Amino acid sequence: MDRTVVDRIVAPLEHMLRNAISHGIESPQQRLAAGKPETGTISITLERESSDVLLKISDDGAGINLTAIRNKAVQRGLMAADADLSDSEVLQFILETGFSTAEKVTQVAGRGVGMDVVNSEVKQLGGSLLIDSEWGRGTTFTVRLPFTLALNQALLIEVGEDTYAVPLSSIEGIVRMGRDYLRAYYEDPDARFDYAGMEYEVRHLGSMLGTGKPRLNSGPARIPVLLARTGERCVAFQVENLMGSREIVVKSVGPQISSVRGITGATILGDGRVVMILDIAALLRAGASTTMMQVEEMLHQPARTQGLTVMVVDDSITVRKVTTRLLERNDMNVIAAKDGVDAVSKLQEHIPDIMLLDIEMPRMDGFELATHVRNEPRLRDIPIIMITSRTGDKHRQRAMQIGVNRYLGKPFQETDLLENIQSLLEEAGLGDQ
Repeated sequence: MDRTVVDRIVAPLEHMLRNAISHGIESPQQRLAAGKPETGTISITLERESSDVLLKISDDGAGINLTAIRNKAVQRGLMAADADLSDSEVLQFILETGFSTAEKVTQVAGRGVGMDVVNSEVKQLGGSLLIDSEWGRGTTFTVRLPFTLALNQALLIEVGEDTYAVPLSSIEGIVRMGRDYLRAYYEDPDARFDYAGMEYEVRHLGSMLGTGKPRLNSGPARIPVLLARTGERCVAFQVENLMGSREIVVKSVGPQISSVRGITGATILGDGRVVMILDIAALLRAGASTTMMQVEEMLHQPARTQGLTVMVVDDSITVRKVTTRLLERNDMNVIAAKDGVDAVSKLQEHIPDIMLLDIEMPRMDGFELATHVRNEPRLRDIPIIMITSRTGDKHRQRAMQIGVNRYLGKPFQETDLLENIQSLLEEAGLGDQ
């Protein structure tokens, strides 16, 4: 595998193992009462499938409590209380940002972070994440990753007037269907196309992407249809044209567009056109969605320039990502730095409204950076919150002597951090921004 893929999947793998230990495996007493061996088992399997790598993390624990997820989703306004969602659809809510059913915060879990970070990282690598859980029997996370980030085998298709790329690994098969047959399937949404022992729901890919409706009154007599499935759901997608398969170079589309369901990346064709790579599994899970309309809205959104700016300085990429997401959800702009030297460099160009500092960092630690800020006339009024696992009095007193305004321990409570930020900004006269 690409070294980049291996390095970037380590943190998501750690999150899934934490989940298996904290949420999955029961206590020895509970396991014996359920007729299971006293010791729980977590297995990790890795296998090659075509141009992909399948990584499975399974445990024989309690499984995921769907009732708790439904209740939490209703409480957060993610679904209506009377919504008729399948178990697999309800499971997808644990991939939402900040979603947690843990009743208390520990070193291992309960901070409302983890699976959203895992899902984001997997998507940015061009992969997909599937969750399968049975109450009382255990849970399996299946991560599908490209063997190499650089190249992928894909089928180029035309949907309406647009061209897209679909990874060959996500296509079960391709058939050509007569216009009259397609029209009959569209008129009867409950009708299913039977192929190789599987029953496929027939949909127009352009309608799911929100880019157009099927045109069945003209064109070729037999129209290409892509067969795809994820879990129990099978869908046959009508497309306008097949342009052949080719090896494509996968390009990142950045955090904004990669957050849109159904898009995993982009590639550049020989004539210079940029083509989006579709994540068929995500489209199947999302159902009818206006994916490309979301992309259009994002591309035309003005860049956010107003609001408070927070500098997050921490050598842990996971902490930086988690904290950044929390702050951005609360309409704050974030400048992230990996250590004190990186922060000093960024402070040359930007003066944040507040700083969040770790202590233990390479090159320049939090104490040295805080001292630098307090001795620099241009920066000395910036409020500083130190967030560290070193919660002893000695470190706290040293921080206060330097001039740090607040001192929080890790793991922090989100509400606690936001309250401290708000109170410091109010003291500095920035609370209404």
